[in-house]
Amino acid sequence: MELMSDGRLLTTEEIVARLRAALKGVGVALPSLGVDPVSGASSEPFALVALGRCNVRTATRLAAVLEGVAAGGDEGA
Repeated sequence: MELMSDGRLLTTEEIVARLRAALKGVGVALPSLGVDPVSGASSEPFALVALGRCNVRTATRLAAVLEGVAAGGDEGA
């Protein structure tokens, strides 16, 4: 779970949905994105987010977006 600025706690599933939407907004789709089933079923309070595997085209697009953000732009290529 994650604490929002308004004090509300988000579940890992909500955070994954938020990340999926944000990635979609910049043209990136991670097909395997989800809650890690092992940590999600454990007694740990915070499940891990599984970013999963992606093809080279998706990895290149993700790198371009992150490089654009780091350079101060809205997005990369």
